[in-house]
Amino acid sequence: MSRLVHSPFRSVTYTRWLHLCVPLLLLAVWMFINPRWPWVPLLIVIPFGFVPWVRLAEGLQARFLLTPQERETEESGIAAAPAARWADRWRTVLWLEIRLVVSGAAMFATVWLPVMTAELVATALGHPLDDDPAVPFTPARWAAALLAPLPLAVLIVVIVLLGELITAIAKRLLGPSAAERLTALEARTEQLLERTRIARELHDSIGHALTVAVVQAGAARAVGDPEFTDRALVAIEETGRAALEDLERVLTVLRESGQPPSQRPTLAEADRLLESARASGAAVDARLTGPLEKLPGPVTREGYRILQEALTNVLRHCGPVPVRVRVEVAADRLELEVTNALPERPTVTPGSGSGSGLRGMRERAALLGGEAETGPHKGGWRVRARLPLERIG
Repeated sequence: MSRLVHSPFRSVTYTRWLHLCVPLLLLAVWMFINPRWPWVPLLIVIPFGFVPWVRLAEGLQARFLLTPQERETEESGIAAAPAARWADRWRTVLWLEIRLVVSGAAMFATVWLPVMTAELVATALGHPLDDDPAVPFTPARWAAALLAPLPLAVLIVVIVLLGELITAIAKRLLGPSAAERLTALEARTEQLLERTRIARELHDSIGHALTVAVVQAGAARAVGDPEFTDRALVAIEETGRAALEDLERVLTVLRESGQPPSQRPTLAEADRLLESARASGAAVDARLTGPLEKLPGPVTREGYRILQEALTNVLRHCGPVPVRVRVEVAADRLELEVTNALPERPTVTPGSGSGSGLRGMRERAALLGGEAETGPHKGGWRVRARLPLERIG
């Protein structure tokens, strides 16, 4: 009830009224040609409904006039795309037919009810009515004065109800089909997966850089050796520069600038990680075997991030302790293992904290059909990942 009371003051009432009046142009032209067959426009619009771009035009018009508040979003429920399937074309034909019928009802109310108000006002002023009045009876002058606003109120109610009706029909017939909804859902899923991947990228690259910087700065301050301090500053600079490159690439993707993002690091560049860990004071014993440069793109990129996160966790939770790194390319899989000793006085237990890093490693391995496991191993801590090569095309 409150919507009807406020409807004369809402702009959407009049945009929907305009939408209802647009088809009357076709009807008016036809009535000028042959008024004896007013139903012919229902046949004229049928072939137009099979034109794919008519659906696009009708969708845009419905969005702009029927749902003006949501026309810039997907909340309107009205698609704005050409008909891609015959089912969409048939729905467009049905929409055009229903729109003509509803518009005819709106036209009748728009013409007849204001004329009735004009006749009631004329009666109240004492003027005689025409031979064919719109008012079905001749009221007294005082009654005509009281009844004069009623047809206009009824007109607003009729327009509001027809506007709600045509909007509901538009969402049903011009809305996305089941196939279009599935496509949109898949696109949304891809977008969410991409955002998750970017979050992992930022966590791994920026987290690694900050961890190395913190460890290097702390070690340089504790040692107090100018030569060691110089090496620490060089390592911080190189790690920070690499992190900035990763950040710029991620921001480029987020901005959707259309430029191709820089190549993500691969295991062929693992020496950069190992040298960064060594510069932080960790004694890294590394052995990389097999053709790392020939690994499939997804495997080598995700393997690099797993190795990066594993080394970052070592430096963050254990400090500069001995680390053993083994990367091996087998016939059907990539095996990666990072084992580290525990400090004599650990301030943080390895694997504690939010767990986003460990979870990220498992997610990366699972996306490729592999597995990653972490846990205590021979008095230390081990990260082990197996990534299959056969499933990667």
